[in-house]
Amino acid sequence: MLPEAEILRIARDLLYNRAMVYYQDKPIGTLAAIPQKTHAYVEGQLKVVGSNPDLNYHEVFIRDNVPTMVFFLLDGRADIMRRFLDTCLSLQSTHPQTAGTFPSSFTVEGDRLLGDYGQRAIGRVTSVDATLWWPILAYVYVQRSQDEDWARQPQVQNGLQRFLDLILHPGFRDAPTLHVPDGAFMIDRPMDVWGCPLEIQVLLYGALLSTAALIRLDLKTKEGWRADPFAQKQAWQIEQVVNWARRLRRYLLKHYWVNTHTVQVLRRRPTEQYGDAISNEYNIQTETIPHWLQHWLGSRGGYLIGNVRTGRPDFRFFSLGNCLGAIFDVLSRAQQRALFSLILHNRGELIAEMPLRICHPPLDDADWRNKTGYDPKNRAWCYHNAGHWPCLLWFLILAVLRHQQGSGPDFGLRSGWLYLPMQDLLQESYQKLLKRLPEQKWAEYFDGPTGVWMGQQARLYQTWTVAGLLLAHHLLKVNPEDANVFNLPKLGSLYRGCQEEGFGQSSKA
Repeated sequence: MLPEAEILRIARDLLYNRAMVYYQDKPIGTLAAIPQKTHAYVEGQLKVVGSNPDLNYHEVFIRDNVPTMVFFLLDGRADIMRRFLDTCLSLQSTHPQTAGTFPSSFTVEGDRLLGDYGQRAIGRVTSVDATLWWPILAYVYVQRSQDEDWARQPQVQNGLQRFLDLILHPGFRDAPTLHVPDGAFMIDRPMDVWGCPLEIQVLLYGALLSTAALIRLDLKTKEGWRADPFAQKQAWQIEQVVNWARRLRRYLLKHYWVNTHTVQVLRRRPTEQYGDAISNEYNIQTETIPHWLQHWLGSRGGYLIGNVRTGRPDFRFFSLGNCLGAIFDVLSRAQQRALFSLILHNRGELIAEMPLRICHPPLDDADWRNKTGYDPKNRAWCYHNAGHWPCLLWFLILAVLRHQQGSGPDFGLRSGWLYLPMQDLLQESYQKLLKRLPEQKWAEYFDGPTGVWMGQQARLYQTWTVAGLLLAHHLLKVNPEDANVFNLPKLGSLYRGCQEEGFGQSSKA
């Protein structure tokens, strides 16, 4: 094994010098995977014949650039993040059917940028998470860099308006969740995640808070805003967004949060109820609650389940959605501790030999055949079907460190039994990345019940694998206080601000 300093030097070189994409001679993002030189025999001699573009891994994905942009920001290169945000904004769709959406990915073709909104993707899936990540990253950039002038630019505020016009519209459902098709987020192949998957709902919550704060930043500088139609719309939207976020958080905690107590309540609720005051709103039968849940939860564990649908809850554990639920404070501090307890209790499944498993348990047998469409990439314990993704560890580290750094009467893990075990878990996980990633050529994902095997179709030199290691090192070894980089605006302060400043009270869309 190479020395730690040498591994980190290699990782930085890969990120800054091999993965960076330039447009008009300026860096604007990073490739999904760094292309490797290929060789072939030419006239009897082995020669380099170029690089394999390898599907769309040569494109810049908004989702994949979340860790890279956060690392650039913490590494003093806020200028790269600003150009990335501006580039994405320039590609925000204005087509009547998709206006307000951001592309899943984009690439540079000559002197122009080409975005993919799902029209070129495998299976023609369209990601929703890219659109929800943009306002979150924009808020993180502004808070860290203090570049408030950027946020007040007309093109940024217009982009936020297009985003809100996309999601603030009438629908057939009264629930505050966002309904999306299969393959709409990080799990971008059929995995029976259609409906209201956890990751999308938590990202929606973060996007609502971030958008409200960025619009408020602009609106507070406008004198006489009540006479400006655009400002009136901003004020009305802030109120709508904050109220939506309040409803969404209550809904997630009511319907998605489970622990031993809530499962026992679920099992004893009546069915076939009608009306307003009922306890089983989605008519969930006892038989849908899996037996593995009892051991999985343990005595202290709790987590947000994967999906809530009429009669068909999805009790799978999805790592990213739960980590973001803690990072964005959807979960209370007591619930965050229950989540960390669950992760410790199930470290053999979630951490194993390569942190972090993307979901648990996998779809198998008939479920795999019927729900994934016989997808060979998503066989049990592979890829998105309970594979292991090293790019996810930094989200868990961020969640734990934010919790530890909390203040007030409930000041986090430092006072309880979880502190030392969680520290050991994070340090052990980081050492696993440090040892295995260079050996396994920075693979995209790992397969098998313990994550020992490199993914059968994993791309090598995956950029967010590289960035994930650099972020894990930065947060654990360089400056743990930087876990505050994802401190989104507090829902309570936004709500009180709306009341005090009169946003929405005399305005209408």
